[in-house]
Amino acid sequence: MKGKIVLIVGGSGGIGSATAKKFGKEGAKVVLAARNKVKAEEVAKEINDNGGEAFAIETNATDPEAVERMASEIEDQLGKIDVLINAFGQGIIQPFMEIDTADAKEIIDVNVYGTFLVTQTVMKHMKEDGPTSVVMFPGTMGKYVMKNASVYAASKFAIQGFTKALIEEQRRGKTKFSLLYLGGVDTAFWDDERVSMKVKKEMMLTPDEVADAVFYAVNQPSGSVLNEMVIQPESHQLV
Repeated sequence: MKGKIVLIVGGSGGIGSATAKKFGKEGAKVVLAARNKVKAEEVAKEINDNGGEAFAIETNATDPEAVERMASEIEDQLGKIDVLINAFGQGIIQPFMEIDTADAKEIIDVNVYGTFLVTQTVMKHMKEDGPTSVVMFPGTMGKYVMKNASVYAASKFAIQGFTKALIEEQRRGKTKFSLLYLGGVDTAFWDDERVSMKVKKEMMLTPDEVADAVFYAVNQPSGSVLNEMVIQPESHQLV
């Protein structure tokens, strides 16, 4: 990964932060993009203090102008992007009839439209003369469903379908797409008041474990691609 430009959208905490540190440790030039630039800068500083090379940039995944500005600045200042990791998203776990319509729209806007917008825009700024990678996180809710996950699962299934269609469309291209279906991960996701579940976070996957999986996916040999991976906690995490 030495010198590779890795863009992590949603890099200010949780999976994005841990993944940034992993790639920074391995010599990549890491760009952490987030709505909260202050937190992203804190992560970037930690990477830089440990001998890595990291940068923070503010963006909004649902704002076309902000996303284009982010991608253009990266290309202008660092070069063409090698790896895109879409580590952003929002969750909602509530009974269907109790879901606020504004919350449902926000989840779909961020998780579905945001993923489309970021991916399409960044791919225009990725290297054309070498292999590139795009990593998505549909989570297990993008593969299986559970009670009270109607809107969230819909958004995650959309990411799965979107990515698989891209794979077919880009089959003759040089971009590798990886779908990571993660079970419960110990992140701030569970602190959102819209996620109405009792969980044991200590029994979940850690962000560092996920970061190792992302690094493994991106670093497959040139003649192969890790299309899909399911990672679950050893024990069922619900109370």
